[in-house]
Amino acid sequence: MARHRHRVKVAALSEQMELSAAEFKHLAVMRLSVGDSVEVFDGSGEAGEAELIHLDAFSAALRLLSRQDSAAEYPQPVTLAIALLKGDKLSDVVRAGTELGVSTFQLLRTRYADVPDIGDNKLIRLRRVAEEAAKQSQRAVVPGVLAPLPLSALSAAGQCFYAHPGSPGKLLEQVTWTSALTLISGPEGGFAPEDLAQLSRLGAAPITLGPRILRAETAPLALLGALAASGV
Repeated sequence: MARHRHRVKVAALSEQMELSAAEFKHLAVMRLSVGDSVEVFDGSGEAGEAELIHLDAFSAALRLLSRQDSAAEYPQPVTLAIALLKGDKLSDVVRAGTELGVSTFQLLRTRYADVPDIGDNKLIRLRRVAEEAAKQSQRAVVPGVLAPLPLSALSAAGQCFYAHPGSPGKLLEQVTWTSALTLISGPEGGFAPEDLAQLSRLGAAPITLGPRILRAETAPLALLGALAASGV
């Protein structure tokens, strides 16, 4: 695997940038010195190269050298709406989903969701996972992780698909990239009849994940893996 230069997140790309406390700590761990260059990104799509111009025991500052276009994003934003899962499964999905290009994670409360809700601390941890995964995977965008809402409150602009066993449709045969894309993945017990009725009202189209039954944490990654393998 190719070794990448160190990356740090900044509030915004500007001529001179001060680092947050968290990023300053990260910079100290990397043992960089004044004059070293790093990659910078703002989490909203802007990226570039910067030089470390100040470093002491309490703060660090960077000077922007150049701006760079990011080639790591899809032509349209991809939202993954996923039912709540138990344990660390959501963290695993957020980490891998970020690496696979998700723009926003919308957590869902569905009839058969593994847990009824998650607390604020878990939500904060999921957002931290997304930021670290974006940094590692050379993305300029840090996906948002949105608080859970009921499936009935979900809205989806553009194309919308949900994974459902036995469906005839295939994702890559239907995605056009002319508008935003929402992918919906259910819990371990699948979608209840009332969930399916709501998905129909939403205008979401069912798609297959193949002949095998996938676990709830595997299904969304299969969806995203198909997009990634398309080379878009």
